[in-house]
Amino acid sequence: MKYTKLGNSDLTVSRICMGCMGFGDPAAGQHTWTLDEPQTREILRHGLELGINFYDTAIAYQNGTSEQFVGRALRDFARRDDFVLATKFTPRTQAEIDAGVTGQQHIANCLDQSLRNLGLDYVDLYIYHMWDYHTPMEEVMEGLHNAVKSGKARAIGISNCFAWQLAKANFYAREHGLTEFVSIQGHYNLIAREEEREMAPFCKDQNIAMTPYSALAGGRLSKRPGETSKRLEQDAYAKFKYDATAEADGKIIARVAELADRRGVSMTEISLAWLLTKVTAPVVGATKFSHVDGAVKAVELALTPEELNYLEELYVPHALVGVMAQNGKQQAGNVV
Repeated sequence: MKYTKLGNSDLTVSRICMGCMGFGDPAAGQHTWTLDEPQTREILRHGLELGINFYDTAIAYQNGTSEQFVGRALRDFARRDDFVLATKFTPRTQAEIDAGVTGQQHIANCLDQSLRNLGLDYVDLYIYHMWDYHTPMEEVMEGLHNAVKSGKARAIGISNCFAWQLAKANFYAREHGLTEFVSIQGHYNLIAREEEREMAPFCKDQNIAMTPYSALAGGRLSKRPGETSKRLEQDAYAKFKYDATAEADGKIIARVAELADRRGVSMTEISLAWLLTKVTAPVVGATKFSHVDGAVKAVELALTPEELNYLEELYVPHALVGVMAQNGKQQAGNVV
């Protein structure tokens, strides 16, 4: 495993971040394909043994049970200083807004609940899960700064936002002596490259770490035609993100398979080796030992410039999907 600094923070992270959305009580949330606690523990132990020290979960994953499973396993299998743990909070609910709960109060309440779920005194990286158009940005930044000042978070990150939003938030924080975001967790992979338009250049200029989710497009970049999995069959959200572009994406996926055969490696290794040339640490979900193994091997795989171009040249622009499509509608609604 190789390690690097997470943007402008003092956190040293593995080049692979294990995504923990696949862990949690299958009966407790929106996903039916998640792993129960004994299986979660096996995967996490394997990741630690292979040198992965960076783990990402969220309070919203399976109604908090992902945090609970991950927290217990990491506490049992590793010393606190030997892993970097990220978790995320969601926007205020309408009920909170109606009750007058401020952005600062919401963040404090969410973080305290996450720490209870995890069984920890602090998280290393506290992530704003998606831009909240109904809460003043100033309240969010002050709430996150309070989390760092209190010692309950070492650094802050953001997910699912536009580059202008990240710039606005960080420049506001800089002007007012508040904590700045050190990372962005966006939707980025070989068949979803819209982050290259604005986000990637901005992050390079500002030394903000890119830690994208959906690194393998919900398994599409790791499987050949006809191969399937429980997640591929049951993940309606991933279908929503990728089904509309399946024909164009399939041509790129075929090249991943071809190059994997040529190099004698897995499709996972090819797809992640490409992404690792672009970002700090992709968030890679794992529900089998082989998923962890493939991700770790990708760190050592160097693709040639010709191979990188071969994988990239068929890409065509994609419409925003998922949370970012919703954010785009919210943004349009705010234009006056």
